Amino acid sequence: MKPTGYSLDTTFAALADPTRRAILARLAAGEASVNELAAPFEMSQPAISKHLKVLEHAGLIARSREAQRRPRRLVPKPLAEATEWIERYRRLWEGNFKRLDAVLQDLKSKQKRTVDALLEEVKPKPKKRSTR
Repeated sequence: MKPTGYSLDTTFAALADPTRRAILARLAAGEASVNELAAPFEMSQPAISKHLKVLEHAGLIARSREAQRRPRRLVPKPLAEATEWIERYRRLWEGNFKRLDAVLQDLKSKQKRTVDALLEEVKPKPKKRSTR
């Protein structure tokens, strides 16, 4: 099955399933056959094949041919595109959090000054000794 394009929606939909993420993690170590990929899971061969088709459709894995063997391998491009998209938003949120931290620090210091001023007002004044 040829990938229909590297759509972020398709990539994230494929990554939404923990079994497919585990398959990708295994393929990060190198090519593997369907039987090798199915071994750690308690599911049928057809169920694993469906997961592999979803990953192939998303362009995350590819099938090669070595005689009778058809190992799968990881295709990094869609993951790289997803990483770039996530990274843009991570930088945006990091900047927002830094600005929020600055506002909170400012509020804390204003609050401390206000509390210190109030405590100073209610602090008992030393009595003056009368000179007789």
